Amino acid sequence: MRASRLLTILMTLQTRGLVTATELAEQLEVSVRTVYRDVEALGAAGVPVYAERGPAGGYRLLEGFRTRINGLTHDEADALFLAGLPGPAAELGLGAVVASAQLKVQAGLPAELRERVGRAQLRFHLDAPGWHREADHSPELARIAAAVWTDRRIRVHYRRWTGEVTRDLEPYGLVLKAGAWYLVARTVQASEHRDRTYRVVRIEELDVLDEVFERDPTFDLAAYWQAWSRDFVEQLRPIRSEVLLSEDARRVVRQLFGAYVADTVEASAGEPLPDGRVRADFPIESIETAVSELLRLGPEVEVLGPPELRAELAAAARATAARYA
Repeated sequence: MRASRLLTILMTLQTRGLVTATELAEQLEVSVRTVYRDVEALGAAGVPVYAERGPAGGYRLLEGFRTRINGLTHDEADALFLAGLPGPAAELGLGAVVASAQLKVQAGLPAELRERVGRAQLRFHLDAPGWHREADHSPELARIAAAVWTDRRIRVHYRRWTGEVTRDLEPYGLVLKAGAWYLVARTVQASEHRDRTYRVVRIEELDVLDEVFERDPTFDLAAYWQAWSRDFVEQLRPIRSEVLLSEDARRVVRQLFGAYVADTVEASAGEPLPDGRVRADFPIESIETAVSELLRLGPEVEVLGPPELRAELAAAARATAARYA
């Protein structure tokens, strides 16, 4: 166990440079005191690791030191070759590069791990797009990816729901969500300078500019995407309806309507009534879309409000009953 920690510390320092004891402790899920002892053990073993004092200090390796340790565990070898999605990599212009890198790594593995990797590739396949929709295909994706890599500003002509707009952007990153590519970028117009998200397939025209921008070192793409996607879903469902849900309905809400609706239902659910149903909030986009959504739950849901939604559902139920009478 300790040998694995020492190797992790060594590879982290080699990859990231300056790292604090607290950051290493959080990564390894151990105490800071344990990190101190592990770093001392690395030094005793001849690894040139030293501490920089002060508020901005931490541990780092001696400049120029590189280790050739590249041992992989069974699980790490499996994960490495499952992580390289050939479709998205090809769309970014990296298909041949990923294949070549995997081939080189595989050639350097012991025979046992090479065989294990082959078994993993035969048994698992990752398909990013969701059901009932095709993946996005944009002719500009590879050029956008190149601008992201090189920190080059771009000018895009973008098609929004409300019309078209031309903007100069600083491209910070690309995100693949259920087969759809999104560009996270900072606008550079005089009247607006903030982070926004753009669906790549809606970029009608693209110019890669000669200007190089200075990337904000505090920007975290994963954290931004998590916060933005949550806000996006909330904006899609701004109305709260009040419903009574059976236990059967509660079990399928997450599967049918997603995490945001399910989390809202569970957070607002009251104590079970004598018949087992619970009163809860159910976020909806509009009365029209809510009718078709809630009809999927059949008699396992009863809408208490708003009144117009209850009336629309009642009318739809009567029409359905009349059709089958």
